[in-house]
Amino acid sequence: MSSTAADHCVTDDGARVAARGRLTARLAAHVMDTQPEGIPAEARERAVVRLLDALGCALAGHRAPGGDRLLALARGWGGQPEARILGTSTAVPSRTAAWAGSVLTRSFDFEPVSAEGPGGEEVAAHITGTTVPVALAEAERRGAGGAALLDALVLADDITARLAVGSGFDVYSGQDNTGTVNGIGATALAARLAGIGTDGLVDAWGIAVQQLGGSVAPIFDHAPAFRLPMAFAAQAGITAVELAGIGYRGEDDPLAGRFGFLDRFCSEPRPEVMLERLGEVFCADRVIKPFSSCRASHPSLDAAARLHARGVRLDDAARIRVHVTPRTAAGFVGAPWHPGRTPEVDAAFSLRFTAAAALAHGTVRPEHLLAAADPEISAAAEAVEIVPSLAPGEYLTAEVEVLLHDGGTVRERVEAPLGDRHHSPLTDAQVEAKFLANADFAGMSQSRARRALALARELPGAASVGPLLDSLALD
Repeated sequence: MSSTAADHCVTDDGARVAARGRLTARLAAHVMDTQPEGIPAEARERAVVRLLDALGCALAGHRAPGGDRLLALARGWGGQPEARILGTSTAVPSRTAAWAGSVLTRSFDFEPVSAEGPGGEEVAAHITGTTVPVALAEAERRGAGGAALLDALVLADDITARLAVGSGFDVYSGQDNTGTVNGIGATALAARLAGIGTDGLVDAWGIAVQQLGGSVAPIFDHAPAFRLPMAFAAQAGITAVELAGIGYRGEDDPLAGRFGFLDRFCSEPRPEVMLERLGEVFCADRVIKPFSSCRASHPSLDAAARLHARGVRLDDAARIRVHVTPRTAAGFVGAPWHPGRTPEVDAAFSLRFTAAAALAHGTVRPEHLLAAADPEISAAAEAVEIVPSLAPGEYLTAEVEVLLHDGGTVRERVEAPLGDRHHSPLTDAQVEAKFLANADFAGMSQSRARRALALARELPGAASVGPLLDSLALD
């Protein structure tokens, strides 16, 4: 190694060690001490969009199989009536409301995704499904107004995305970061609204890391339990702040200390990335999903939807080929189509089903997942051929090739699937249409849904979250 290269390695290592040493204190101060004037208007505007989108997904979640039993369970746990479960008039302890709201939001894998770091780097994540239910539950409990809620949401999403990107997370590692990094964000959010100070937040983080976990096994097994890690993270964050609030002390350095968050949950931690341009760039989930399915299926689903828009229909197809990377083909979305006990979950994590459904309907929404056992689409999905032909770096690229009954072939290639705020964002009209469609799916009248939409948009100036939560009640 040349002396220049060696010096560079020493410098990088030194910067990494220095960043690790100040990580917890810097992030805690960022969450608790940042004043409203230090948060850009654009960051709040994006937070409103994520919140609105999450609310629509939570409403849709009331139609998920087993949703009624989940709500009955949450109600049966009892306790102080501090906050309402999203979409209901039922008040329960805040941690229970956040837990249930998170499960509802995650039900059809339709909520915002993909954490963005300060340099634009992206990593698989589902932050919003934890932080929005926590924000609403704790704001109702604490009597916070919309501005305070949004400030807490922006700051919590920011540090959660930074930790996610700097963690070295790999979705195929076995760990599920919705149950780890989300718990740190939930704790930060609850601490900001509770006003427990930086020392209190550090203690709460120390308590939170004792509760974190989760694996991606339910995703591979297409089990509804895939929804739970982010919900337990929401519950853990609120519980940790409650304990810190009565004086319970956590470990001295819960994020970067020995056996702390970096050691336990990060394969290749980069604390310098976590701190990069802190206070200047506000990070969060960057994708508002246009389709109700795993983001890994979106490039091929988008391609199939574009073919549908060109006039190609499922009935026209003699054969369907989906070209993706070898890693995607070998992952959980590339598995053969054999729907089991929970076909709506099988469908959400299947390249084969989503491609066939998009050719049939031009999109994939929760109602299409519920109809996953439809014989025609199911048979077509089973016959879809997955071809691992793309270069490894093209993980957000796919090409769908349809061999027609008349002997012709049509193709569509997608390199920037719809929904990414930088490359192919949904318009405001599309975001609102998605919310209204989810509300309609949940059984809400259009007039009431439009009222809820308007209240969500007006949240920055709202004195409380009560009217918004009132407008969302389906019972």
